[in-house]
Amino acid sequence: QVQLVESGGGLVQAGGSLRLSCAASGRTFSSYTMGWFRQAPGKEREFVATIRWAGDSIYYADSVKGRFTISRDNAKNTVYLQMNSLKPEDTAVYYCAATVVRLPFFATRGDDYAYWGQGTQVTVSS
Repeated sequence: QVQLVESGGGLVQAGGSLRLSCAASGRTFSSYTMGWFRQAPGKEREFVATIRWAGDSIYYADSVKGRFTISRDNAKNTVYLQMNSLKPEDTAVYYCAATVVRLPFFATRGDDYAYWGQGTQVTVSS
């Protein structure tokens, strides 16, 4: 069983930055593919970014490319999402997700992940 705990959400003005963290349990974190998703009120959950187990393969949604950066520290069992140039449309609950299955493609669907955190709210004011 993998437990994920997100932190770092909050209220920020448009153009500002936030860094989300997701701490994972388990001794094999370095073998997990990690992802970030978000869900805005009244909207479906959407993919944000994913990073494979070795950290050498990363993929972003077009809506965040160039503004967000996903990274991981396997020594700390933690994945990060650095969010810069935030926009009001980035407002959402952000979820961290993990899978231990080594998929031969970038995991961009919610169904690709077996483990989810509880979410952290990010609010961007205009």
